[in-house]
Amino acid sequence: MSLFYALAYLLAAVLFILGLKQLSSPKTARNGNFTAAAGMVIALGATVPQLHFTAAGALIILIGVVIGAAVGTIGARQVKMTQIPQMVALFNGAGGAAAALVAVAELVKFGAHPPLTEALPSVFSIVIGSVSFAGSLVAFAKLQELMTGTPITYPGQQLVNGLLAAAIFGFVIAVLAIASIPFSFLALMLLALILGVAFVLPIGGADMPVVISLLNAFTGLAVAASGFTLNNFALIVAGTLVGASGSLLTKLMSDAMGRSLGNVLFGAFGKVQAVAGAAAGKEGRTVRTGSVEDLATLLAYSRRVIIVPGYGLAVAQAQHAVRELADLLEKRGVEVNYAIHPVAGRMPGHMNVLLAEANVPYEQLKEMDEINDEFKNADVVLVVGANDVVNPAARNTPGSPIYGMPILNADQAKNIVFMKRSMRPGFAGIDNDLLYDPKTIMLFGDAKDSLTKLVSAVKAA
Repeated sequence: MSLFYALAYLLAAVLFILGLKQLSSPKTARNGNFTAAAGMVIALGATVPQLHFTAAGALIILIGVVIGAAVGTIGARQVKMTQIPQMVALFNGAGGAAAALVAVAELVKFGAHPPLTEALPSVFSIVIGSVSFAGSLVAFAKLQELMTGTPITYPGQQLVNGLLAAAIFGFVIAVLAIASIPFSFLALMLLALILGVAFVLPIGGADMPVVISLLNAFTGLAVAASGFTLNNFALIVAGTLVGASGSLLTKLMSDAMGRSLGNVLFGAFGKVQAVAGAAAGKEGRTVRTGSVEDLATLLAYSRRVIIVPGYGLAVAQAQHAVRELADLLEKRGVEVNYAIHPVAGRMPGHMNVLLAEANVPYEQLKEMDEINDEFKNADVVLVVGANDVVNPAARNTPGSPIYGMPILNADQAKNIVFMKRSMRPGFAGIDNDLLYDPKTIMLFGDAKDSLTKLVSAVKAA
């Protein structure tokens, strides 16, 4: 590699790292995407001149670039915010599949007895990339509600998965120690695909943010392994960054749920978990409802209001309406902040992205640790489409599926306005005692419609 190409890859690596750093804050995340994208353009620009194409090969690559650019552009511009988690799952799966296919191509090129330095990263990329691809497709299907979001389990599931893992290990040994023939590494890929499906099936929809983050880390590691196979410095750096950051994010997400990663991934193995009082609600208990006019008056004459956004806000595409309501309250001298739970929504940072789209000031977006002590001083907490992240059962009910999960202390506010479509439970499938709290006032309906009515009523208050 010439000095020019080496420096280009070094610059690309620096831009990747800077972009990742910028993604750590909502205020700089947009620029972080552009920074990392610039790094990838430089890396591609330095790679293509080093390759030797035939006319047919160049045409195939050009067609692939055009198709990929079109799909990426349409996906970024047309997919709704509520569907971003599904798009992330699909794109991540495509990355894993690409890494696995590159590894297969390299094994075919090197023949039956490739050097260990080529075979080992290729085999690793095939296994991890295939698991990521198949697992991401299952995650997509669960998020898109093409299949049930509840854990899918069956007797002997642990044994079956153990046998799959053992068979994969056997084929890995066969490829490395005996011969790298198409039957062995294609069988290895097929078994890894099956394991990817089996890995995600027993994980519930509420845990999909953790799963997406973990599968993203898998894809990064597969890409890094492909970088070793191709002797490409940019792929090694980019893949390692994705793998490391995805692994760290997975750990942070599971901590935010108050559960170990093992419990998230394997907690449903071997049994169907029945949750007491899941959808039926608490018999004999009633909730208090209020009119839009009364709630508007309560909000307009408060001093401090905290808004808790959840997936219901995203479904209703109500981020602009909630921003308009907050602006009106601030004009009346009300202090407004947003409480962001790490696992609110269906992917890491979902609420941050949603509210940033409505140009909510970054300073008003408060992480859970930063704002939890402020709820006791709030006159009103407005919960918009969230459920499990404010459920007191996480603190008060041992044995609950969410017991031990850190939650937002919404129950400590002086008044709680809860906006929901119905009394249907959240992802965890359990009743929320906060709905029955004497301080809670329910406002049923579509979040966007309800917020629009609140805006009009606040203007008239």
